[in-house]
Amino acid sequence: MKRALLIISILCFFRMMSLAQIDLNKVVNHSAKKAERNVENRIERRIDKGVDKTLDKTEEDIDNAVNDDGKDEKRNENNHESIDNKKAANESGKNNSGEKANSQDPQKQAPVLTWARYDFVPGTEIIFEDNLENELNGEFPSKWDLKSGSIENAALDGQKVIYFMKCNINGGGGIVPMLKNSTSDYLPEQFTVEFDAFFEEKSSSYSLFLVDNKNQQKLDNSFPAADKWIRFHKNGAEYKQDISTKYYPGFSSKEIDNTAKWRHIAVSFNTRAMKVYLDDARILNIPNLGYNPTGITIGYHNPGSASTGYIKNIRIAKGAVPLYDKFLTDGKFITTGIRFDVNKASIRPESMGTINYVVKMMEDHPELKFSVEGHTDSDGDDAFNMKLSKARALAVVEIIVKLGIATDRLTSEGLGENKPMAGNDTPEGKALNRRVEFVKF
Repeated sequence: MKRALLIISILCFFRMMSLAQIDLNKVVNHSAKKAERNVENRIERRIDKGVDKTLDKTEEDIDNAVNDDGKDEKRNENNHESIDNKKAANESGKNNSGEKANSQDPQKQAPVLTWARYDFVPGTEIIFEDNLENELNGEFPSKWDLKSGSIENAALDGQKVIYFMKCNINGGGGIVPMLKNSTSDYLPEQFTVEFDAFFEEKSSSYSLFLVDNKNQQKLDNSFPAADKWIRFHKNGAEYKQDISTKYYPGFSSKEIDNTAKWRHIAVSFNTRAMKVYLDDARILNIPNLGYNPTGITIGYHNPGSASTGYIKNIRIAKGAVPLYDKFLTDGKFITTGIRFDVNKASIRPESMGTINYVVKMMEDHPELKFSVEGHTDSDGDDAFNMKLSKARALAVVEIIVKLGIATDRLTSEGLGENKPMAGNDTPEGKALNRRVEFVKF
């Protein structure tokens, strides 16, 4: 009897354990499903929140665009800013030159650059080019002669530069390009000058004398050589015959800018008129220069300070027939004004003057269709140059399309180093070979 009860008790115990396991599995399964549903719900809520945030931002941008309709052009003229550039600067905390902006004091912020209205088009026949490619640090720049001062080659942030350690521009000091005809007037009736200048402090300045102060002192006595200059400050420029400095949009003499920055300086001369640019903005527009420019001297000055000056990428070019007129004559036009980073297809911002010109031309003449052809110099591997030229031509097409020209009006082709315009044994010849051609099709 006891044995029978024991067996029955054991059987009942296992039965209860089995039922308990089933209930436990149900609980576990239920909990797992509940947790899974919670995760799914949270994911859906996060997605919805992200979508709502994006939609809110989009609607805000649309509302702003509608509310500002008709005001954009005026605002861009005054501020030289675009919505996209301002947004990028806010998101990255940097300006377009990669320099960190000071968000605490708007007066100390570096200006936001926009090249949409840039209208500088460089000359196509290169008179003098120096990208410092074969220079050695500590040596005097081989393509230049010295008027006065202490100047040598150096490297700044890994880039080759001409280093102004000491130079009195008030005495016409600085460097002059070494040209065979330096004692004569080597600047044509139409010419352009470009270079990049580094500014550390507000008080520093660079002077571009429109005369060779070493070799042309007695060439033209009708106008004092000491007065033939344009002076560039960090956020402005002045002309000797109009002493008051004209400032980059958004800056004045009362504002302090402590950011160190590179500036692209460009000057365009046409018979008697001169335009002067600082980065993307035209600073001076001189209808009558008052004298005949005959040469170039570049100097640096920073009174009472230990900071020094640096320049790079210097080019003097002869102004050519307008590109559209050249196209009517030849069925194509050639430009060296579209420039790229070394061994890359990324377009340099100062190229936008030429690109804007091409876009305007195609807008004014809707019948025009172009094959954009990229060319390189002979430096480097043939296969790499071919690949690079194709990528660069395509990059030009893409930016023109982005600016509103239909894709069926453009094609791209790369020809590498196969069709040089000049020898590759001089910087000027290489610069001519690094070109973009627009050929009618």
